[in-house]
Amino acid sequence: MPNATLTKTGLTAGRYEGLLNCSGTLPVIEAVHHDKVIGQAEIVEMEGHPGHYLVGFDLPLAMICDGVQTVQLRSAASGEVLDRITILTGEPLEDDIRAEVEFLREELDLLKRAFRRHCVETGAD
Repeated sequence: MPNATLTKTGLTAGRYEGLLNCSGTLPVIEAVHHDKVIGQAEIVEMEGHPGHYLVGFDLPLAMICDGVQTVQLRSAASGEVLDRITILTGEPLEDDIRAEVEFLREELDLLKRAFRRHCVETGAD
């Protein structure tokens, strides 16, 4: 699949939409979640625009759950990942973000103390 690029144009009501620019053979685009193919994207040629296609894929409700879920849109023939859909939901995510923010605050406090100590030792303001 030479020179193929997929650009997301939107994600609304669980439907991914994108624009595929492709020279050569039109690829079959499969959606993969947890190394399992969960579907195939719809590809429609744009009238008057050779090599340009509209791509659509409806996310299955079963894959929407707590945590971080990633769906890869890839070429079925080559396995090349053309785009990713990432969904972040639920309380476990909230706990992850809080822990990360707390860690960043601790790192910032450590850097502030080190900088102040450096300023005192060098006599800089």
